[in-house]
Amino acid sequence: MSAQSDLSKIRNIGITAHIDAGKTTTTERILYYTGVSHKIGEVHEGNTTTDYMAQERERGITITSAAVTCVWDDHRINIIDTPGHIDFNIEVNRSLRVLDGAIFIIEGVAGVQPQSETNWRLADRYNVPRIIFINKLDRTGADFYYAFSTLKEKLDIVAIPLQLPIGAEENFVGVVDLVEMKAIVWEGGELGAKFHDEEIPADLKEKAAEARQNLLDTALAVDDAAMEEYFEKGDVSVETLKKCIKKGTLSGEFRPVLCGTAFKNKGVQPLLDAVVDYLPAPNDVEGIRCAPPEGEEEADVKDLPIIPVDPNGKFAGLAFKIINDKYGTLTFVRVYRGVLKTGDTILNTTKGHKERIGRIYQMHADKREELTEVHAGDIAAFVGLKDTQTGDTLADPADPVVLERMSFPVPVIDLSVEPKTKDAVEKMTLALQKLAGEDPSLRLKTDQETGQTILSGMGELHLDIIVDRLRREYGVDANVGAPQVAYRETITKTHVETYTHKKQSGGSGQFAEVKIEFAPHDGEIEFANKVVGGTVPKEYIPAVEKGIRVQASSGVLAGFPTVDFKFTLLDGKYHDVDSSALAFEIAAKACFREGMKNAGPVILEPIMDVEVTTPNDHVGDVVGDLNRRRGMIQSQETSGSTVMVRAQVPLKEMFGYISHLRSMTKGRASFTMQFHHYDPVPRNVAEEIMAKSA
Repeated sequence: MSAQSDLSKIRNIGITAHIDAGKTTTTERILYYTGVSHKIGEVHEGNTTTDYMAQERERGITITSAAVTCVWDDHRINIIDTPGHIDFNIEVNRSLRVLDGAIFIIEGVAGVQPQSETNWRLADRYNVPRIIFINKLDRTGADFYYAFSTLKEKLDIVAIPLQLPIGAEENFVGVVDLVEMKAIVWEGGELGAKFHDEEIPADLKEKAAEARQNLLDTALAVDDAAMEEYFEKGDVSVETLKKCIKKGTLSGEFRPVLCGTAFKNKGVQPLLDAVVDYLPAPNDVEGIRCAPPEGEEEADVKDLPIIPVDPNGKFAGLAFKIINDKYGTLTFVRVYRGVLKTGDTILNTTKGHKERIGRIYQMHADKREELTEVHAGDIAAFVGLKDTQTGDTLADPADPVVLERMSFPVPVIDLSVEPKTKDAVEKMTLALQKLAGEDPSLRLKTDQETGQTILSGMGELHLDIIVDRLRREYGVDANVGAPQVAYRETITKTHVETYTHKKQSGGSGQFAEVKIEFAPHDGEIEFANKVVGGTVPKEYIPAVEKGIRVQASSGVLAGFPTVDFKFTLLDGKYHDVDSSALAFEIAAKACFREGMKNAGPVILEPIMDVEVTTPNDHVGDVVGDLNRRRGMIQSQETSGSTVMVRAQVPLKEMFGYISHLRSMTKGRASFTMQFHHYDPVPRNVAEEIMAKSA
């Protein structure tokens, strides 16, 4: 078998969904039916394969994405089970970046939920082909047709069912396969491993015929030859229909929908068949784009080269995840081109230094199998990489390509930590550096005034897990401060400031004068140089830029980082003897401090998208409480006996919300929250923040 034909037998897929939609449960069934596991693990029993961290098993949630490999119908399927909680969204981000296809699991009662939408947009950004599995159809209140309607309503997609459910809630027994027009019914016992085909039930025949016609009309439209076959014969072969469904799935013309209940062991085998039939092999997708040249934005560069998945080219791969365990640092790499063997030396083209490959492993959650080489299309873990981080490209020095970079979310919450004993300071610093190396959404900084270490993360749960891992994995007990909102500062009007820095104290002095315009600007901090006639020598201009950028990390109102502004160097003066880069840097810093005060500075706070699912009889309490928290109600949607309230609420008002919500609704409501945007804080809140920082 050639390497090229081998590629057609590989599927690199992710399983992603809103929290508690059944991702890990579905993965467990897949591992059981493919023969990888001899026993099905359950999330509520804390014995699943992919949720192997102690924190995952205790809390019943997925925190870190885990890679597993199985074989189905002579195809090797590499699966990444991703978290559903918004605090760990980076795991979904970096997994979708390197996968060829994805299974999106939608909950059969609630339909499309907020995190499903967020992950769907991420998959759109990376152009990942996907199939949809409507899960939990055995639950009370589950409704396949309602859940299906939310796909169009909330995701704005063309979805076509490939299956219809037979029975509902506790009477759900199987599915109607619209591709082969037959019923698949699971038999009791044996954990869903046994099922049989039978005639479509009489009460579903009409509905199935209608759905089959819709499937033909939508799927055949992507292929002229298939359409001709249909017009000639009045139908098409199963092979032709499958080929059209795959073509539409890869192009994104439509999204196939399957259904079942993973927990009750029904529907997983046809889902595996659909992965093989409709999701792409590595050589079915165009590959990965190269990154734009250093300093240029992707949007400004046309026709960036694309690296196709090629087993015969020079090696190229993308490091997408790093784990520190008892054996050392594991770097997960998706291989796009060529072959790599243990002992080879490759180039980290992002950083420009060489790395030697120690051992290579195929990972099965926290277990490993040693490999001697990896090929294009593979996902593997490398041991021995000294300075490679998430998003770095590894390539053959003979063809040093740099692959498309990853973007990471902005942390919105801060936490101060300090070790309980002085002896543990170095130990804690090293541990935090390792954790930040694993997780690019975790940022570290030191408070210059207090000397405390500040962790910045995606939410209370995110930072709670980090502190727990510090204690368990690294043996560091820390004193933890209360969570703090990661405020920002910005300006609201344009102002020009001139500042002269003079210092004379015997010998050569210091002299620099700068005239800088500060203006509001969306996006990254931007610098422009409009000096003419050499009033500020060229060699000092980088010092001016550096001074402003350094000072911007501490704003003029309450010391928070200043964002969303542009600064332009208009003019200045220098002295032949007394001017230096240092003098211009000092002048720029002082110019920032003075200028920003006159440019309408404001404090910004993170505003969160909050969705509360509550029983009907508590809607008034929930809405009133959100209004008291400065929330803006966006919508209310009724589904059966529950109501989904969507609101935008400042993060500051959401600390400890879960316990308050539970007591207010007798434990019957739940909520999700994710960052939406930054907004200026009201005057009274700003005064309170400034008083605390004074």
